[in-house]
Amino acid sequence: MVTMKKYVCYLFIVFVGMFLAACSNDQSMESSDLAEVEMATEDAAVEREMNSFSSEDRAEKSEEAETLPDEGETDEVAPQEADRKIIYTAHLNIEVKDFDKSFTDIQTKAADFGGYVVESNMYGGADDNPRSGQITARIPQGSFQDFIQLVEDGSSDVIESSVSGQDVTEEFVDLESRLKSKRVVEERLLSFMEQAEKTEDLLAISGDLSKVQGEIEEILGRMNYLQNKADLATVTIFMQENDLKLTGINEDELNTWEKTKQQFLKSINFLIAAFSSLFVFLIGNLPIFIPLIIVGVIVFFFIRKKRRGEKQS
Repeated sequence: MVTMKKYVCYLFIVFVGMFLAACSNDQSMESSDLAEVEMATEDAAVEREMNSFSSEDRAEKSEEAETLPDEGETDEVAPQEADRKIIYTAHLNIEVKDFDKSFTDIQTKAADFGGYVVESNMYGGADDNPRSGQITARIPQGSFQDFIQLVEDGSSDVIESSVSGQDVTEEFVDLESRLKSKRVVEERLLSFMEQAEKTEDLLAISGDLSKVQGEIEEILGRMNYLQNKADLATVTIFMQENDLKLTGINEDELNTWEKTKQQFLKSINFLIAAFSSLFVFLIGNLPIFIPLIIVGVIVFFFIRKKRRGEKQS
């Protein structure tokens, strides 16, 4: 009986030992598996971060960069606080006495005011047609009103004068804001290019950078165009010569003898023209006149013969 109890105790101790060993093995396996899972998860996270560098960051770079100026910088400059950008255009229609002098003077005045002539044209001048022309000049905005006044003062008559302006301040401020946003995006893309290691990332970022730089060039081009138009007003001048000269009696060129010769020549020319017309009329109508003459001669002799017969009877 004692031996049986000892045997049962030994078996119980063996089972307990096996159970504890199994538990310790499970815990070690679970801990090792957990460590492996954590390492795998960490590696996967690193890999995802590296792979998502060119996709997620590139997808968000434009939105993040473009929202930066919109939150604070756009409020710093308002159209009413900025310098006004106004494009002025003027049209003049004048009459001048000395066309050549006025045409040259206007070109000289444009240069004196710091401007330049864009286009110039001349028309007419043959026979009695009055000469006319057109000049288009660009004049600095600060002095174009004085230039117009000088042109009007130098003319004999101002037929039409008009000045119009187009305010482009709001568009210019909007372009400045867009330019700042694009500059931020450009800087971020350049930073990404320095950090990228994969060829596909470099190619993708380079394509995005080229697109942004192209948009920057378009914005700068539009801003330069508006700035130039606002700095220099466009003045178009149409002029026409109006030189009416009253000629008096010139005794040396238009005296009595000269008038007599002119009248004599006119009479000769009239007679020549009359005889020429008569000759042309007769010769040209001979086909009609010849039959009429023949018929007339026959009728004349018939009547004459008939009258003689009546007298004899």
